[in-house]
Formats: sequence, structure tokens, C-alpha cells
Amino acid sequence: MKKFSVLFFIIALIFNSIPLSSAFAYSYGDPNEEKVAEVYKEMVVKLDENPPNYNSAIKNFETVKEEIDMHMGPEPAKLILNNLNNKDKEATLNNMEKLLVLNIARRLESIEKNFVEYDTTKRLLAKAFATYDALSPKVEAEKPENDKKIRTDFDQALEALGNPGLFGVGKKEANLDTFKENKDEILNSLKTEFKLKSLEVGHFTESATESGTAKKDWTDISNIRNWIPLVLIAGLIIAVLIVVIRRRRK
Repeated sequence: MKKFSVLFFIIALIFNSIPLSSAFAYSYGDPNEEKVAEVYKEMVVKLDENPPNYNSAIKNFETVKEEIDMHMGPEPAKLILNNLNNKDKEATLNNMEKLLVLNIARRLESIEKNFVEYDTTKRLLAKAFATYDALSPKVEAEKPENDKKIRTDFDQALEALGNPGLFGVGKKEANLDTFKENKDEILNSLKTEFKLKSLEVGHFTESATESGTAKKDWTDISNIRNWIPLVLIAGLIIAVLIVVIRRRRK
């Protein structure tokens, strides 16, 4: 009995190592941090200093310039750097906010193109929501009802992604038409809120897996592939314990 208690303890230890609280939670998961949105928040802090700290804001922005150039073309970064060099705080923040809206549009369009790839779409929606979260204080300050509506649209978009479930348990079918409706609602709200004439993001290429930019969400237990190493480890431990027990009985 003692030997089987040890076996149970080892197996329990393995499965308890998985952060189930975050994996089961109906949330946006780990957005892997949307760098451009984080830089925007840092720039707001620096530009709110008295006097505004333009040098630090420029250094912050330059950490994402290459990424912005790659996805949006060179013009947005050139314009924002010009605003900073001219010490134009209002223009800088306005153009950064427009850039973030375009980034949200980019993420949502990528979801639509890769809709059957649940792990990818969930991660991209997380990044889009993390970007909106950076803009949310301004939206909420001006029109709280708009902020609430946009957040609701994001929640409904997440539901529309469905869920493959675990071994078929908890499976929920995805609904592309519903997602498109929520996507359009989000983008139309942001387009109006931030006074953009168009949400065309220019030339950019984003692979389905965002190779080189996104961390693999290995904690997502809805993905059966993430269980394979655990099953193999547990099976190996059980096999070793069986061999040890048999040898001791001889």
C-alpha cells in the first residue's frame, strides 16, 4: 500500500505542476505581451512628466520601430519620430493611438484568415485585446459606454472562436460569421473613436504561427499535443515503479 501511495503522489505532483487555474479560466490567456502597446503606455508616462521627457519617449519608441516598419511600412514610424523630435506631445500620442488601432485591425484580420487554427486565433485575439486595453483609459474617459461595448464585443469574439475541448470534452464549435460581426463592431467603434479615415494597414505579412515573435502557449490544456509529454513521463515513472516492485518481490 505504501508503494502505491508513493506512486499516486508522484503522478499527482506531475499534474499539479500544470497551471490549471489559468488554463481552465475563460479568459484571453497569456497575450505574450503586445510590445507596441506596452511601449505606448511607457511613452504616455514619459510625456506626462513636467517637462515632457521626449528623449526617453524616443528611446522607448525605437525599441519597436523595426517591428512597426515590418508590419506597417516606414511611414507611421517616420511620422511619430518626427512628432517627437518636434516636441509635439499631442500629435505624438494621437498618432500612436491610431497606430494601435491599426495594429488591432491587423490582428483581427489575421484571425479571420487563420480561423480554423484555434491556438493561433486565441493568441492573436489576446494580443488585440491587450492592445485595446492600452487604449481603453482614453475611450472610457470620453465615452464609458463605448468602452463597455468594445469589451463586450471582444468577449463575444472570443466565444465565437469556439473551443476544441480536451479529448472532445467541452468542445464548442467555432462560428466565423459571428466573429466577423464582432470584428466589424470593434473596428467600426475604434475607427469612429479615434477618427481614422481608413483601417488599411498597408503591406504586412503575418504567418499563421507568427514565427519568431510569439511564445508557444504550452500551458493550453485544450491542445492535446501538450498532454503527450506528460503522459509519456507518467507512463515511464509507472513502468519503472512496476519493475522495482517486481524485483523486490522476488
